[in-house]
Amino acid sequence: MTVLLKLEDAAKFIGAYWLSLYLGYAGWVFFVWLLVPDISMIGYLFNTKVGAAVYNTAHHQGLAIAVTAVGFYFAVPHVTLAGIILFGHSAMDRMLGYGLKFSDNFKHTHLGWIGKK
Repeated sequence: MTVLLKLEDAAKFIGAYWLSLYLGYAGWVFFVWLLVPDISMIGYLFNTKVGAAVYNTAHHQGLAIAVTAVGFYFAVPHVTLAGIILFGHSAMDRMLGYGLKFSDNFKHTHLGWIGKK
């Protein structure tokens, strides 16, 4: 993955953190909830196809934006924060080289293979 893409995702991550602060949440709240989307890896207990589907749903930036928008529209700050955290988590993962998963192998992502080549 190129440095430019990593920088873009770093900016998204920082933006998500900043938005959580802008909503009035303490800085630590964002980081306490940041790894919760990885619970979606539980789908891999069934098989790689189910695992990839569940994981990709929880890590889709479009879904994160939709959740944020719903929370904002209905004035439910906790839902807005959940969407921001989903977005920030996804950006962090992509910044670190973890992408959306293919159904053949957990380490096969849209950004390439995770780990040693």
